[in-house]
Amino acid sequence: MKRVIQFSGTQIFAVLVLGIILGSGQALGATQIEEWARLKPMKPKGYVAGRIKTPLRIDGKLDDAGWASAPWTEDFVDIEGDIRPRPHFRTRAKIVWDADYLYIGAELQEPHVWATLTEHDSVIFRDNDFEVFIEADGDNHDYYEFEINALNTTWDLLLEKAYKDGGPAKNEFEFVGMKSAVFVDGTLNDPRDVDRGWSVEMAFPWPALKQKTEAACPPSNKDLWRVSFSRVQWVIEVLDGKYVKPPGQKEANWVWSPQGIIDMHRPERWGMVRFSTESPGKEVFKGDPAFDVKDVLHEIYYRQRYFQTLEGRYTESLQELGWVPAESGPLRTKPVITVKDGGFEVRASQQSPDARTDTWRIFRDARIVKDPK
Repeated sequence: MKRVIQFSGTQIFAVLVLGIILGSGQALGATQIEEWARLKPMKPKGYVAGRIKTPLRIDGKLDDAGWASAPWTEDFVDIEGDIRPRPHFRTRAKIVWDADYLYIGAELQEPHVWATLTEHDSVIFRDNDFEVFIEADGDNHDYYEFEINALNTTWDLLLEKAYKDGGPAKNEFEFVGMKSAVFVDGTLNDPRDVDRGWSVEMAFPWPALKQKTEAACPPSNKDLWRVSFSRVQWVIEVLDGKYVKPPGQKEANWVWSPQGIIDMHRPERWGMVRFSTESPGKEVFKGDPAFDVKDVLHEIYYRQRYFQTLEGRYTESLQELGWVPAESGPLRTKPVITVKDGGFEVRASQQSPDARTDTWRIFRDARIVKDPK
């Protein structure tokens, strides 16, 4: 008997009891289509990164002239979006660039600035931190993660693909020539007073960013990258005159562009940065014209992964996956699924802004690409 996956708004279920026991003997938790139901409403934020003429001095203060006209991002929100309370401390960021570097600055309000980790490539999110995620060519693969704490201790790593698709994280990766600095507006690790916060400046050299991408580095005018930011915030207490993390507490995750689920490693929901050769603040953001067709492909990808969990196989049938096209959807033709070599691909076409037909494909490991003309 065929199982047809039903999908209606945020009420997602299979014609099967969710709680099914897998072959491993472990109960099935949140399903892939339940994850997509929470990811889908999260529309990525957008930002235009303008080009500056004079290199920035990296001291953590964001007071150089090059920052002055660059707009702030929206204030960060909880990673799950509006279903969670808004963060109680403000976080926001700026982005500019020049011929040598991609610059990112951030401002984090914090009444008690603390940090403990001092060794490069430590797991920095065990402290309060600021995190950057960069995926330049938009295929969901080969993306960078960078974390920094208030001691200016850093962790840089490369993900060949997201953890849900098998990773792995390459901790040996380095942003060679990268510069960073932190400014603490208050006193670090001193609970006797109230601080105002800390700010961060980062300068990523283009050759370092070019290591694992086909994208132009430095970018061309109008190029669009996937970029996202996260702030990890822990509950702390004062014990014997020192800051400590109480045992059993979970960290808060505050982000620029919410994911819908507690997982930063979903590049399809990261923010979008459009590069401009104009000065900062001169242009209005315009999004990805292929966003809607990519969204369709991602939905089918999540359904297909769930179907495989249930049935132990992939299917070429959209009906079995329970996928129904939207009445006013973006596609020119119905998506086509091909199952082969132990995996699958889904292709779909959309009319581009210049009236051409673009065909996109997504694969079993979430890699998404456009067919060459």
